[in-house]
Amino acid sequence: MPRFVIHEHHATHLHWDLRLELDGVLKSWALPKEPILPKNVKRLAILVEDHSLNYIDFQGEIPEGHYGAGIVKIWDFGEFKIANKTTKKIIFDADGKKLQGRFCLLKTDYGINPEKNWLFFRMI
Repeated sequence: MPRFVIHEHHATHLHWDLRLELDGVLKSWALPKEPILPKNVKRLAILVEDHSLNYIDFQGEIPEGHYGAGIVKIWDFGEFKIANKTTKKIIFDADGKKLQGRFCLLKTDYGINPEKNWLFFRMI
């Protein structure tokens, strides 16, 4: 089963990075708010650069002057199963310590950077 990780990232602003093991990389979204969600509460998820699979276990400090400088901790990890995937929607069942249930990442055309903006929410 593919894996996921959520990094708590203390960079310029505290945020969480959701990373899904897809297509040989960690597809990644920055979540400005903590990912514990009541059903159907939609949160912004900003698509960021893919990361290599070996980053799934990373915890530590990214030094000043480097992309993402700050403290990175693993907030949650586990496995997931894709229920439905298109270019504009990813529905997956997460089995983590904190993140459990069916979740959706849905592409949106709203905001300042519409090409990177997605919505993240728990379905079940």
